[in-house]
Amino acid sequence: MRNRSSSPERSGSDAAPRCPFCGSESADDARFCERCGVPLVPGGEPAEAPRSEAHARARKIKPELARGELVRVAGGRHQAEAELIQNLLLEEGVPSMLRRSAGFDVPDFLAAGPRDVLVPRSGFELARGLLVESAMLEEGAGASSPPTPRHALALGAAICAGGLLAALVAWGLS
Repeated sequence: MRNRSSSPERSGSDAAPRCPFCGSESADDARFCERCGVPLVPGGEPAEAPRSEAHARARKIKPELARGELVRVAGGRHQAEAELIQNLLLEEGVPSMLRRSAGFDVPDFLAAGPRDVLVPRSGFELARGLLVESAMLEEGAGASSPPTPRHALALGAAICAGGLLAALVAWGLS
């Protein structure tokens, strides 16, 4: 098909679908731009093109999924796998960041080693569902929800109780 962006006979409400990225027009029944593959919108002025790759990524994020502290939702065996998970989440509007998993001793400039994928608490359930649906995460893997301060308090109490029990056993044996 040909680019009809300079076609004078088309204007107003009957304009051909126009690519929001490159501005080219396509056939009336086309759903994607033949030039760059972006979904088409009805005729009109092209949307502002992203200024950088970071700007393009930021435009995909849904604000309601970007609230709360960061929690671990998944992990990758290496940086490439973690970036795949990160991009999968971004396509659904969930922001995420990568962090080197604790306890792996490799220089930071290497891509080797496991990575944690962190998402804001408000996007945790959606991210987990997406990863389970795409078979990147098993249904029963890990906790079903992120840890809360209550979990931390319960863990601290259990550790103190275990220490007290060990002290009583040691005292009783002496």
